[in-house]
Amino acid sequence: MYLPIPSQPDCVSAWREAVRHVDLQSGHHAYNVIIDVADPTARSTLTDPVVAAHDKFLLAWEQKPIETVSNTIFPASLYNRFGAPDFFDRFRDNIMPRLPRRSDNWSGYYFERMMQMPQKDGTDFNQLWDIVERIRDPNVRALNKFEISIFDPTRDVDKSPYGGQCLSFASLKVIGKGTQRQIGMTAFYRNHFYVEKLLGNLIGLGRLMSFIGKESGIAVGPLTVVSTHAQIDQPRNEGANATRADIADLLQQCDQANAKVLAVV
Repeated sequence: MYLPIPSQPDCVSAWREAVRHVDLQSGHHAYNVIIDVADPTARSTLTDPVVAAHDKFLLAWEQKPIETVSNTIFPASLYNRFGAPDFFDRFRDNIMPRLPRRSDNWSGYYFERMMQMPQKDGTDFNQLWDIVERIRDPNVRALNKFEISIFDPTRDVDKSPYGGQCLSFASLKVIGKGTQRQIGMTAFYRNHFYVEKLLGNLIGLGRLMSFIGKESGIAVGPLTVVSTHAQIDQPRNEGANATRADIADLLQQCDQANAKVLAVV
């Protein structure tokens, strides 16, 4: 059981096509939805009219804006300001203490677990910087062993049907040879809200790939996302859910904004 989405050139197009296909399914949800983005760094800022229109909808329903969702995966502004590896320390020392933690085990930031996964000896392991250093190392021949674990069964398994991490795992590959090398990523989500989260997730994953590529000296390649369960959610605000008509209006506004972009191109 799976639902393949035709490969798309950028984040906006991938989000819209994924929403379109899942929305047509019974109950407006689907299992094992496969999304492929050729360039996950393209159309990924609020300067894009579609991103801006979607962000406006989220704010109207008091949901996390797209930049906030993206930052849970990769804090791009912190990286751009302090560079690597210094920004890891800045995040740990200056950002994490101020985060409103959902529980003792989860801050809501995937980046936290990427940069400090607890080990048996009590130390933390920076998965991201280890990947960068191994890609840089010409003696590393295994170019398909770059994995990022988010889900931790010792901390994340409980009886709650909701909450906790939705991004569970990411697998990276170095594609091509020599000057043609690219970093490709496949990310797995256990549960995925396509209205509240998907576009911000795609943008955040693209920025994470851009960081790894820049620090490793290789280009950014394709992003594949597997949503093991995907839902066209209806955001909730002050006890009221967005209606199906509200979702249809959002999509219409995004389509109109996209038509203007394509007309200019």
